[in-house]
Amino acid sequence: MAVFVLSCVLVLVVGGCVCVVWAARGGPRWVRGVAAVTVGLGQLVSMAGGGRRGSRGGTADDSDG
Repeated sequence: MAVFVLSCVLVLVVGGCVCVVWAARGGPRWVRGVAAVTVGLGQLVSMAGGGRRGSRGGTADDSDG
């Protein structure tokens, strides 16, 4: 059952990402709506988990070389 739920979530996430790219290229109105919802949910998830990311400070992985 958990695999089914996670698979559905994965399909929704991938579909949302496709809609974001399609909307950036001028898709129909419903695609722009789905893209807006996807970006909004992404920002909410980012703010909810924002305290965990970047709290370690600089690491060797941050270098460009």
